[in-house]
Amino acid sequence: MEGNEARIEQSSKPKNKAAALLEVLAVSFKLGLTSFGGPVAHLGYFHNEYIERRKWMDERSYADLVALCQFLPGPASSQVGIGIGVIRSGLLGGMMAWLGFTLPSVIALVVFALILQSSGLGELGWIHGLKLVAVAIVAQAVLGMGQKLANSRSKATIAILAASTVLLWQSAVTQVLVIIVAGSVGLLLYRHAVTANEKQLEIPIRKVFAASCLLLFFVLLILLPVATHYANWDWLVIFDSFYRAGSLVFGGGHVVLPLLEQEVVPSGLISEGDFLAGYGAAQAVPGPLFTFAAYLGAMMNGIVGAIVATIAIFLPAFLLVIGALPFWNQLRRSVKMQGALHGMNAAVVGILLAALYDPIWTTTIATTTDFVVAALLFVMLVFWKLPPWVVVVAGMLGGAVMTML
Repeated sequence: MEGNEARIEQSSKPKNKAAALLEVLAVSFKLGLTSFGGPVAHLGYFHNEYIERRKWMDERSYADLVALCQFLPGPASSQVGIGIGVIRSGLLGGMMAWLGFTLPSVIALVVFALILQSSGLGELGWIHGLKLVAVAIVAQAVLGMGQKLANSRSKATIAILAASTVLLWQSAVTQVLVIIVAGSVGLLLYRHAVTANEKQLEIPIRKVFAASCLLLFFVLLILLPVATHYANWDWLVIFDSFYRAGSLVFGGGHVVLPLLEQEVVPSGLISEGDFLAGYGAAQAVPGPLFTFAAYLGAMMNGIVGAIVATIAIFLPAFLLVIGALPFWNQLRRSVKMQGALHGMNAAVVGILLAALYDPIWTTTIATTTDFVVAALLFVMLVFWKLPPWVVVVAGMLGGAVMTML
């Protein structure tokens, strides 16, 4: 990038590359331990930690990154985390961000879920408390992003229309179409509203390498099924099944479940009962739901199976976000794209608002007590500005107490 371009918090980066990578790993690992509630809640946790507390990116750049990852197939929250790691500390930073965020739930599902798969874990009170924490986290993200990205009459209208559309026609395709339409509206309404001196993302990845990642994504998607047809090797079959599932999913972790079930249950790789037991355990752990693949891999072929399945299901997400980031960064500098991004960012706020209502609110707030606890957690997070881990612990204790009353 040219020297006169604004840099994102360069002075706050550790001078030593190893220290920078360890910093990314440590912060993402903390998020991997505490980020309950699904992909939308994860974006709220990321916003709180990376944007509010550490200021690794500005609000608009974060919203732009979220909008990009909504376009791409795969786990959107994990892709946002990878993107932040890349922007912070290069390609290895992206790997560290993914590893830190993913490792806790992988370990939990390989060890903890296999032991307790038939214990009715999802009914425990502290699990419900974690869901209440997710309500507070997402509400904070909607409030914070709405104040900055949907702060005019037209942008607020776009956000509400986006939320309404996503709620009335619930599908992953709807989300992508909403962002495309909002970008078109933004192009018309805000084509002259260019942000002066907007901070530019420094993407330390060459376009040739990025293009190679995109090419590899499609090559693997096409050739893996062909290879398994001619070489029926167990590890290759597992890799192909999970890679294909990770490549063809829009809309987050829950959408991947039917694809995985079609891949592993009819073929006899895992029984339906074990599949459903693992899914129940996956709801109880933090981090991305895609780590459910670690559980399935462990059931099929132990620890090595868990590693192969986890790498295979996340590899498409990694290739796509690494491949898209340098080109996205160039596009967002153009005057027309900046206008479109005003509309797209407002739509992202609307999509977050819709997810706050359904599924987070509708599956969590069932009683007056639920609302009271969630409201208290929201106050602790937004007005008392307590660390997220304190709010998580408070939510767990609140949920446990609720079951005893």
